Amino acid sequence: MRVVIAGAGSPLGDASAAALSAAGHEVIEVRRADCDLTDFAAVQALAERLGAVDGVLHLVGGWRGGGGLAGQSDDDFDWLWTRIVGTLRNTTRAFLPAIAASPAGRFAIVSATGLARPTASNANYLAAKAAAETWLLATGNALKDAPASVHIERVMALVSDADRAANPDRDYSKYTDVRELAARFVGYWAQA
Repeated sequence: MRVVIAGAGSPLGDASAAALSAAGHEVIEVRRADCDLTDFAAVQALAERLGAVDGVLHLVGGWRGGGGLAGQSDDDFDWLWTRIVGTLRNTTRAFLPAIAASPAGRFAIVSATGLARPTASNANYLAAKAAAETWLLATGNALKDAPASVHIERVMALVSDADRAANPDRDYSKYTDVRELAARFVGYWAQA
């Protein structure tokens, strides 16, 4: 399978690329320098250039928050919305034909367990994550007649070996290891 990692270069992107490659998949890593995912025309050109693909892992994200509800700035909201929702809209619209044509098309995002219990300090972030989940579910509806599926992986936070080395005294017991999440991604095509 050919899998696009949108937002590659992060610890999760690196772990996902390694796991997918080890499982025999062709991985196409898309970093900011490769394509401006906030620009639909650029993403559409990328999709046309790549042609047939079987999956898109949308790993573009980021976090800004704190300061209670009053501290949720417009700048932070716009930044989060563009990165989390805008880039997802662009990638799903551009790659929809390829995913629909695949015998095992998959779209996936990483979301937040905090959606179950939103806090004022995370209002901007969680509003964007909720919108991203809704958009991806609507994408699933657009794929209802295709052998394709959408996947939402909710995590509290991610952790890598580098994080553990940098902060060895931190409690990571509720975090999801990037390799564990990468293995879940590989599993999307195990039953295909």
